[in-house]
Amino acid sequence: MKFSLSWLREHLDFTASCEEICARLNGIGLEVESVENPAEKLAGFRTAKILEAHRHPDADRLQLCRVAAGAGYEDLQVVCGAPNARAGLHVIFAPPGTYVPGLDITIKKGKIRGEESGGMLCSLRELGLGEESNGIAELPETAPIGEAYATYAELDDPVIEIAITPNRGDALSIRGIARDLAAAGIGHLKPWLTEAVEGDF
Repeated sequence: MKFSLSWLREHLDFTASCEEICARLNGIGLEVESVENPAEKLAGFRTAKILEAHRHPDADRLQLCRVAAGAGYEDLQVVCGAPNARAGLHVIFAPPGTYVPGLDITIKKGKIRGEESGGMLCSLRELGLGEESNGIAELPETAPIGEAYATYAELDDPVIEIAITPNRGDALSIRGIARDLAAAGIGHLKPWLTEAVEGDF
């Protein structure tokens, strides 16, 4: 059974940390098999904005983009080959040192066709979050500049997987897990109110 902390919060009012919840689950016989936080794989990626985009002088399919990506990256040049890169676009930026899971590479500062590139503008596929690959990801104009992408996209949400024994069918539902945690002293179980459905006959 897998569940996220945000899903658990729909049924349980708690202030305990993920580590405390896992310890309590193990203590009540719901063995934690794994904990995975998508945000950990996206460390380093941040929201940014393309200020200018011009054609690379030595490559028809490349552009030189001036990018603003927050503190420490207020104005830098990035060489980009995405066809949809354009001035004013809000994007996902990977500064040097960022590991890109979809490509299995770590970004380095360098030169591309003689022009300096201080990072990478990314697609969701390169982040391991989707299959689209027709260019870099386009964020809404309201996206802030310089925020951790995992925070902006609300991906900082650990997923806990527990083992279920044959006699614990009740733990195959998030409600059952929340009830057990509440009984074990982790938070308070929220009321489960269902709306009455009037008959139409």
